[in-house]
Amino acid sequence: MTEPWQKAGFGLYIHWPYCSAKCPYCDFNSHVAQQIDQARWARAYASEIARIGRETPNRILRSVFLGGGTPSLMDPDLVAEILDAAQITWTPANDIEITLEANPTSIEAGRFAGYRAAGVNRVSVGVQALNDADLRRLGRMHSVAEAKTALEIAGRTFDRMSFDLIYARQHQTLADWQRELKEAVQMAQGHLSLYQLTIEDGTVFGARFARGQLPGLPAEETGADMYFATQEICEAAGLPAYEVSNHAQKGHESRHNLIYWRGGDYAGIGPGAHGRLTLERRRIATSTPLGPSDWLDQVEQTGSGEAPRETLSPSDAQVERIMIGLRLGEGMPMADVGSDCLNNNKINDLEDQHLVSVTDGTLVLTPQGRPLLNAILREILT
Repeated sequence: MTEPWQKAGFGLYIHWPYCSAKCPYCDFNSHVAQQIDQARWARAYASEIARIGRETPNRILRSVFLGGGTPSLMDPDLVAEILDAAQITWTPANDIEITLEANPTSIEAGRFAGYRAAGVNRVSVGVQALNDADLRRLGRMHSVAEAKTALEIAGRTFDRMSFDLIYARQHQTLADWQRELKEAVQMAQGHLSLYQLTIEDGTVFGARFARGQLPGLPAEETGADMYFATQEICEAAGLPAYEVSNHAQKGHESRHNLIYWRGGDYAGIGPGAHGRLTLERRRIATSTPLGPSDWLDQVEQTGSGEAPRETLSPSDAQVERIMIGLRLGEGMPMADVGSDCLNNNKINDLEDQHLVSVTDGTLVLTPQGRPLLNAILREILT
């Protein structure tokens, strides 16, 4: 009997925790270190891949995602060792997608050929802004000129490429964002990730905001206008939203992220990495220690880099499936979850309000409903 995860596939996420500097808006698990023993990291990653491989034999590996942190600080030889270990452990799909996140400094861009030789075939570049003043406010270490050069090199080096931008930045107007995004879509090669700036607790921006020292943030209404302008400009450029924050030409969607959003399985390896594995028909949530040294020590001393696992109850697994599945433009097949998880009366009400639609058993948010995702989830989950 086919298990639900098998429709979406199986992927591998590798977390590299180091950055050259910590960006003030970032709440990811990232750290700055003066010296990094990359050979030690290679041994730890290979050990963890082998351990999880013993639990998940005979799987087809559809994607590998090297995220962080700044994975473009990894030596190409380290990337090659990780990918060799993964492809020895699992059978790689014929069209396997192997993505590496990169920052567009000139030094890191020069390493792209090494990553391609290691097996990387897709790169995601953290541009974040096409305005030098805003890049400085965001704590980025590159200039717009360096970003454009990196994108040109990436486009020549890899089969597929994406880059990120953040909008609703300090002192940014709707017209500013419209001009910037129109420039971005001209440079895009199939995929863009576009995120509205959020102020997270525990970040430098969060502390500044609490002290009233983060001026010029757009009003909520302006942020909403920027969101709708984003949909309009990207749609017109042939980059429709296939997920709340991700836009792509047909065939250029992130296959790895689609595994997440379609409820697939993925092994999460590295400090702070999360995973989802279906083992003996149970949905298992995995996590790891946040500290790089803590994670390395645990792998070396115990043979496992994981924190205690959590077995999700069937209802919790179904709720999670709904919450991530409705992020997708394609929606979520209602047969993937039990009918007891959804409030059908609420769904009918939302359909009357043109916020959701149900077609051939698939629940989809309409363009009007997509920015209201969290409110809609509260309504339909019983």
